[in-house]
Amino acid sequence: MAIPDFQTLMLPLLELAADGQEHLVRDSIDRLADQFGLSEAERRELLPSGQQPTFDNRVAWARTYLKKAGLLEAPRRGYFRLTQRGREVLASKPDQINIGFLSRYPEFVKFRTTRHPRTRVEDASSVSTGDATPEEAVEVAYQEIRTGLSAELLQVVKSCSPAFFERLVVDLLVKMGYGGTRKDAGQAIGASGDGGIDGIIKEDRLGLDIVYIQAKRWENPVGRPDLQKFAGALQGQRARKGVFITTSSFTRDALDFAQSIDSKIVLIDGDTLADLMIDYGVGVTPFAKYELKRIDGDYFVED
Repeated sequence: MAIPDFQTLMLPLLELAADGQEHLVRDSIDRLADQFGLSEAERRELLPSGQQPTFDNRVAWARTYLKKAGLLEAPRRGYFRLTQRGREVLASKPDQINIGFLSRYPEFVKFRTTRHPRTRVEDASSVSTGDATPEEAVEVAYQEIRTGLSAELLQVVKSCSPAFFERLVVDLLVKMGYGGTRKDAGQAIGASGDGGIDGIIKEDRLGLDIVYIQAKRWENPVGRPDLQKFAGALQGQRARKGVFITTSSFTRDALDFAQSIDSKIVLIDGDTLADLMIDYGVGVTPFAKYELKRIDGDYFVED
């Protein structure tokens, strides 16, 4: 039979987790392949990039969408488990689960719309019916992949130890051009540890100015009191530049406070952190590259 698309895999994957136990992702791929009666050739069939089996990729996307809708959760890396919402969905005995079904959940809608709204197409059907040009379809697909990667990356970062998160921040800032050498930056971060400052880093390789760092691997939003403490610490150091990095988010009061003070404090929330890690290649690695080309009109100009 043909390899099922990722929306077709959503309900079977959810049903596989119906026992409420933790399931290894790799095992679920094999079980679903057996369930759909895929041949060995179909199981080994690769994406056009040649980097990943097509069926594995579709199961991964089905799992990502179910997680973003709150039907599955990731108790630890490489595993998934049914949530209470997932149990309620299975109890309702749906005929199928697809993007339209998941769109009833605000978290899922936010996942698909808030990060790249200008390039989003409502659903895959708009592409197939010709509402989008091929270039638009490629762009939408790229943004969809990036959004999924960003969400998965942030989840992994939140599971890291505080010490590893500290090193991650150093790696990112160095890749962005701060800190001078990796050795200098690594010694700077975590060197202070008091007064609301986690560390300092050079603004440039010459060390013409210093940026003070606050890095928090948190789940709860960062509020105004946390920003006030950091701003006070900057004043105590007679500093005017700071970066507050968190894996969570900032409250509206915190955002307003950062805009109202004389010190320049850049706020980097979890979504922005994940985007920067992707842009600067920290914690991610390329697995496929596609290059779009057009006719070079100048080449064909005859004298």
